[in-house]
Amino acid sequence: MGVLQKVGETRTFIEESCDELQKVTWPDSEQLKSATLVVIIFCVLVSGIISLMDFVTRVVMDLVMGIFGA
Repeated sequence: MGVLQKVGETRTFIEESCDELQKVTWPDSEQLKSATLVVIIFCVLVSGIISLMDFVTRVVMDLVMGIFGA
């Protein structure tokens, strides 16, 4: 495969990529704010659930270790 052929393929790829990006419907400001808020709320909820699971596991492990005198 020659260098000129690679350059031509690269140019074709870039042109096709630019054409596809022009077809994309980008979100407006309100949609972006709404999606960002949903992601933030989801992250806070998941981190809360993981923290609760960690706390419960620690309490159970302390109980079990206390029973066996460790």
